Amino acid sequence: MISQVNRNAVRLKRHKRVRGKISGTAEMPRISVYRSAIHVYAQLIDDVAGVTICASSSMEKTMRTALKGVNKVEQAKLIGMDLAKKAIAKNVTAAVYDRGGYLYTGRVKALADGAREGGLKF
Repeated sequence: MISQVNRNAVRLKRHKRVRGKISGTAEMPRISVYRSAIHVYAQLIDDVAGVTICASSSMEKTMRTALKGVNKVEQAKLIGMDLAKKAIAKNVTAAVYDRGGYLYTGRVKALADGAREGGLKF
């Protein structure tokens, strides 16, 4: 019998492995990325204090108008730029990128590129 691979379980296993190696601090927080079929979410996390510094997603009312009529990859880039703007307002200029177990392509890469364009270094 042919068994089907549970892609989310494989992603979570990969994410767990990566999380064992990277961690965010107050000076260099972790950019955590989650993407669903429709939306993209990103947040800056200080793992030492266990606090989310700032977040941005395609669900926010302020972003919905800017993302209207734009494809998902461009939306992710705009989310990254918005996250970088919020981070710089909170005096964060550097971060580590946690792609959440996703492959570094498409929306995950676009979000990273947008954050870099916005001024974050990682």
